[in-house]
Amino acid sequence: MVKKISEKTSGISLAGFQPKSKVFDGQTPSPASKEPAATLPARDSVKPFTGAGAFMNSITGKDEVVKALADSIAKLEDANKEIAKFAGATLVRKLDPNLVKRSQWANRIEAEFSTVEFEELKADIEAAGGNVQPIKVRGAGVFDGQTRYEIVFGHRRHQACLLLGLSVNAVIEESMTDLELFEEMDRENRARKSLSAWEQGRMYQDALTKGLYPSLRKLSESLNVNLADASRSVDLAKLPKVVVDAFATPLDLQVRWSKSLKDALQKDPDGVLAIAKEISLKKGGLSQIEVYERLIGKVASAEKTEIEITVQEKRAPLFRSDAKGREVLEFEAGVLSPDRQKALISLVKDFLVT
Repeated sequence: MVKKISEKTSGISLAGFQPKSKVFDGQTPSPASKEPAATLPARDSVKPFTGAGAFMNSITGKDEVVKALADSIAKLEDANKEIAKFAGATLVRKLDPNLVKRSQWANRIEAEFSTVEFEELKADIEAAGGNVQPIKVRGAGVFDGQTRYEIVFGHRRHQACLLLGLSVNAVIEESMTDLELFEEMDRENRARKSLSAWEQGRMYQDALTKGLYPSLRKLSESLNVNLADASRSVDLAKLPKVVVDAFATPLDLQVRWSKSLKDALQKDPDGVLAIAKEISLKKGGLSQIEVYERLIGKVASAEKTEIEITVQEKRAPLFRSDAKGREVLEFEAGVLSPDRQKALISLVKDFLVT
């Protein structure tokens, strides 16, 4: 642009230019003098009337200045292209894990940090000299002259670095609302290692209690999760502590058990709580499914019953009660022919009717 203006103004001359007479205080201008016009100074000595003119006057004919300006513009464009390559890139910083606190919405329980999966994660981080996948944090104020941070997601990675005495690689979000933090934490955890049903329910219940969402329906819509699953998870989180303690770990609780446990507590709360307390005092011995079935009353006791039926001193069927409280009549393979199967079915029908 500068070059074009310079080219267009290079041939302009002010020779012969006569400014018009001015009128002051209403006076009539005097007739133009008939004296010969004074010779104007050379073009280079004429002072321009405008700022643009002054600028052009200073650079016209100075090719080296124009060239330098063009070079600077070209370098600036090259720099912008380099910067564009990093568009969307995230700055990762090394933080002291002791300056990073768990989120108020933290959904990982302590049991998560003693699993085989966590030990494998910790070993990987130790081998790499730090967490390859950075955690995300938000600013949490300055205390004792040091900036503190709150975890958005990455509690397990942070815990691993803390135990290993390593700096934790983190992306810092200086400004983030509680709602933004909660939703990003939920998305990240569901994309990585799913929380247990009980942990998920506790997280949702906490959000409802603290007023992040007006209802469970609104929560499920915002997080794009199934409303029925969210409801069952919250029901698990609402179970009495003694019932949760009956299991080896809350991680054993299954979302499909939610309704049965809830119904059992409504039907016989004292009975369920007594069974739960008895199981937790024994400290083990039952699998998670056996604990569940005891709590909902599917079996009267942990003992299994087996009765061997003999006919003419020969072993016939075996009658037993399994761990789920079902009564089972077992026959050896090949004992029942098709006709005898039909006869047995008819006999069972008659038995049930009477």
